[in-house]
Amino acid sequence: MTGHLHPITQLMRKAVHVFTDLGFDVFQSPEIETEWYNFDFLRVPADHPARDVQDTFWLTDGRVLRTHTTAGQGHYMSNHQPPVRVVMPGRVFRNEATDATHLVTLNQLDGFVISQDATMAELIGTLEHLFKELFGESIKTRVRPHHYPFVEPGMDMDIYYNGRWIEGFGCGMIHPEVLQNMDLDPTKWRGWAFGIGMDRLAMIYYGLDDIRHLFKGDLRFLKQF
Repeated sequence: MTGHLHPITQLMRKAVHVFTDLGFDVFQSPEIETEWYNFDFLRVPADHPARDVQDTFWLTDGRVLRTHTTAGQGHYMSNHQPPVRVVMPGRVFRNEATDATHLVTLNQLDGFVISQDATMAELIGTLEHLFKELFGESIKTRVRPHHYPFVEPGMDMDIYYNGRWIEGFGCGMIHPEVLQNMDLDPTKWRGWAFGIGMDRLAMIYYGLDDIRHLFKGDLRFLKQF
């Protein structure tokens, strides 16, 4: 029997293709990260409450299974100079209580832009373009303020689906201190960034009521895709 790509892989490739059409690079960062790139580089020091929320998996050598592909920002910028446009797909790991919308292993698509004239309007317009490409022109989105340590201002973008707003995806303007960690002058360069949980997006895209269906390996389910 001829196999096929997993539904998450199919959706990830579609999303990445939207960004590459806009001129974005694609960067794969390591799944095992240092504390610096995963936390401190992104303004999440050891005493920051966000570490409790992410409740991570540590290795005996002091490294950590990455909790977000945002950690790839530091790796990418160590070998590139702005202006840059890049997306970073991959798996991330969090000590979550498994339920219909949460898993220990999840898939994420992060991205960021750094230029001299990056704006919040460009960020919102780019994400709206992505969701219209995936769901059609009629899709509704909204943004609302939200705090993330590595962006300022920060916000969430929600999607209207099945008569209700689905809690969305974090984004915002890259914090000046993060730009400084990239050895960039924040008075000269500006940036925006986003992080999309692709498993939750897949629930909307495929009309699923339980995220666990995607990872049980049940061929009766997977053959539908």
